[in-house]
Amino acid sequence: MDVYEAVRSRKAVRGFVDRPVPKAVLERVMSAATRSPSGSNIQPWHAYVVTGEPLAEIKKRASERLALGEPWDEPEYEQYPPVLKSPYQERRSAFGEQRYGSLGIARDDLEARHRAVSGNWECFGAPAALFCYIDRGMGAPQWSDVGMFLQTVMLLLRAEGLHSCAQMAWAKYHRTVAEVLSPPDGLLLFCGMSIGFEDITVHHARTDRAPLGETVTFVDAC
Repeated sequence: MDVYEAVRSRKAVRGFVDRPVPKAVLERVMSAATRSPSGSNIQPWHAYVVTGEPLAEIKKRASERLALGEPWDEPEYEQYPPVLKSPYQERRSAFGEQRYGSLGIARDDLEARHRAVSGNWECFGAPAALFCYIDRGMGAPQWSDVGMFLQTVMLLLRAEGLHSCAQMAWAKYHRTVAEVLSPPDGLLLFCGMSIGFEDITVHHARTDRAPLGETVTFVDAC
């Protein structure tokens, strides 16, 4: 699979089959991903790749908290600005309409939306997950390094015939994840990522992208 096909076929998959991902594949992907760009070679990412009983325990604890109606953990970073100006708010709203519309969930059906969101903490059935941390002392440029690292991981997974779903939702249960993984105190959980083989019987809405002219400006001599 060439890089263009990996980019084109990458999507947020929210349904995986119960088929283990070979450890050798995960090790190959993560080893190659260490070549991701990093300013001054800081490499600010700290990734935990979790399978088997540890992942089952994380899912179990998160599901128990959800069933009990416990509040989310205190946020450790702002996932979105309090006010999203145009065109970002419109894009976010369009995503919600596409995502829930494809599931047949009405805009005012909050219970059904809650059920759909709860799949995050089951990793949508994925047998493997990545939890990505960053040092609390890092700044915006290092956060961008982490984003490039995660994108590299996702594209390498596609090259291996796997799919993924990056999930900031896991940051809402960062204490639960930490109970199992025991990361150093100086690390902050940015996101999780579900990893596995796609369940092709589960419908996924492929969200649209803005026209090229809205996000890219070509400057030349013409």
